[in-house]
Amino acid sequence: MERVVVHIDPDATLPFWRGAQVFRFASVAYAIGAQIVSVRAQAPPGSGIPAYSHPVISWALIALLVIWSGVSGLVYAFELAPRPPTVVIELVITVLLTVSTVWVVRPEYYHHHQSLPSTFWITNAVVSVALLWGPAAGGAAGVGFSLLSLGIEEQFHNLVTDATTPILLTVGVTMGVGARIVSRAQQELSTAVRMQAATKERERLAREVHDGTLQVLALMRRRGADLGGAAGELGRLAGEQEQALRTLISEQATVPGVDDSTDLRTQLQAVIPAGVNFSGPAGAVHLPGSVVTELAAVVRTILDNVARHAGPDAQAFVLLEDLGGEVVLTVRDDGVGIPDGRLAEAEAQGRMGVSKSIRGRMADLGGEAVLETGPDLGTEWELRVPRAGKAG
Repeated sequence: MERVVVHIDPDATLPFWRGAQVFRFASVAYAIGAQIVSVRAQAPPGSGIPAYSHPVISWALIALLVIWSGVSGLVYAFELAPRPPTVVIELVITVLLTVSTVWVVRPEYYHHHQSLPSTFWITNAVVSVALLWGPAAGGAAGVGFSLLSLGIEEQFHNLVTDATTPILLTVGVTMGVGARIVSRAQQELSTAVRMQAATKERERLAREVHDGTLQVLALMRRRGADLGGAAGELGRLAGEQEQALRTLISEQATVPGVDDSTDLRTQLQAVIPAGVNFSGPAGAVHLPGSVVTELAAVVRTILDNVARHAGPDAQAFVLLEDLGGEVVLTVRDDGVGIPDGRLAEAEAQGRMGVSKSIRGRMADLGGEAVLETGPDLGTEWELRVPRAGKAG
């Protein structure tokens, strides 16, 4: 099975980014409060020595923190999706603020307390990385910032017991997974919208071609065969063009997107001869392409048998039903029917059209083919295939 690669779409994850700004501003308030407490603290307690060696510079750094938080918050508030340069700037600012701890704070203090600008605010950079680049990058950023903070505090021996690492790792992975889920949902929605528009256009063109051009070509083929001579040659050429046009329409029934889905109804309309009455659902009937190909081949085989054996005046009818869990195709004619024992005789003579082309193909699809016929009763095939069959 082909692996589907999901790229995170910043526009799709914009609601996540907006929600994260609530946390950002709460962490700004916490960082300012922690700054006030730290500036007033002593290192060591009761020594009379201030914890900060350069308190003015530390306030300038906190001002940078506040300015960046405000700018980034406004960017996301005005529906400007985040881009890599924005997140890289945030990473650089976060690293610089964290490393500045060794310059503005006395070692006696930061060895036992949080590094600047507080682990709480650092989480914003982890969230930004996760939302833009996914769970792996978010988890790596969380572990990286945790190790940086513990390194500055010279607390590597507390790596297992410190809560910073598991918290930042969990936040990074969780937000990244959420971003991927939202992006995948957005991609699938966009694909579904495109498929619906393309399918409607194909159906419109198929109806116009089937009701117009194909009918005329089929009439020319039949009348030319009856007249013979030069008209017969024109009829033969018309028949070739009819078949080529049907093939072209059937190829357009494939829907680009998930699971190589193909519209069975459009495919049948393309392969069923003009003189056959067809009825089906108003909407498309999507099945895996391999299943549709096999079903179309079975229907062609049955209709070929009708043309050869049902009689010159026989009319054929094809009914397509989508029952949700399974798809049912009924192919019926009002011809002479099949005499009792005729199928067994044909199989004994090595003609395997029914047993192999029809029943064999349906068995391979995990479905079944039921035949009802009799002398002067016509012939009816009921083809049932589950949506979760063996094929595809």
